[in-house]
Amino acid sequence: MGLLARTFTWWKGATWGTLLFTSRKGEKVGTDKEGNNYYRERGADRHTGKRWVVYNGTVEASRVPPEWNGWLHKTVDETPEERRPLIKAWEKPHLANLTGSDAAYMPPGSLALGGKRKKATGDYEAWKPE
Repeated sequence: MGLLARTFTWWKGATWGTLLFTSRKGEKVGTDKEGNNYYRERGADRHTGKRWVVYNGTVEASRVPPEWNGWLHKTVDETPEERRPLIKAWEKPHLANLTGSDAAYMPPGSLALGGKRKKATGDYEAWKPE
């Protein structure tokens, strides 16, 4: 990332201030599947010290997986790397919020897809006011 972008944009990654604070006060505790790095305040009590994430790429909170979100918000004290969360058979893999991106869901008939949809198959009756 360029010098100007790193200085003036926070949404493309960590700013100089975050990187400086992280290098001076942070202790890295883990990395998730997307490459986001998680830190806690060095030397602080593991229950009360600050916790934060340095994103690998675009800063978007929905990119934090549930197990790391629980650790960041102090719902659990152990990182997912210290104690693997129990994953149920019915759980789907975590996905970031794709709204506004090219990969967002667009139903048939969406204006982004040209506003056309298949003709109704007879099970649809249009409402007409009386």
